Amino acid sequence: MLSDVTPMPTLPTADLDRARAFYEGVLGFVPGDDLPEGVRYRAGHGAVLVYPSQYAGTNQATALGFEVDPDRFDEEVSALRAAGVSFDTFEWEGVDWEDGVASMEGGKAVWFRDPDGNILNLMAPAS
Repeated sequence: MLSDVTPMPTLPTADLDRARAFYEGVLGFVPGDDLPEGVRYRAGHGAVLVYPSQYAGTNQATALGFEVDPDRFDEEVSALRAAGVSFDTFEWEGVDWEDGVASMEGGKAVWFRDPDGNILNLMAPAS
């Protein structure tokens, strides 16, 4: 069954070199396989494929999320800020925002965009 297989999110880009600079230089991904259709990055026990597409930046929902332990969340947020990443905020009932960080009953989270506008999320469950 597919539920036994680790999924591989795919993220479109209009400019693969620009996307690589972001995923490798800002997020610290190490390129794995260079494929004719893009580049695959290992992440945890899975992988992410970044590939050229004319539809890059058209998704207006979260495309990729990363869950970290609560004791690591602030460190990861600081590293993203230091790399020049800015965080999105939006209306969401029951969520308190402080300096781009959402706090809610279930934990903390930030949302940010890659150079193509793909929305990424970093979250930590409540401890």
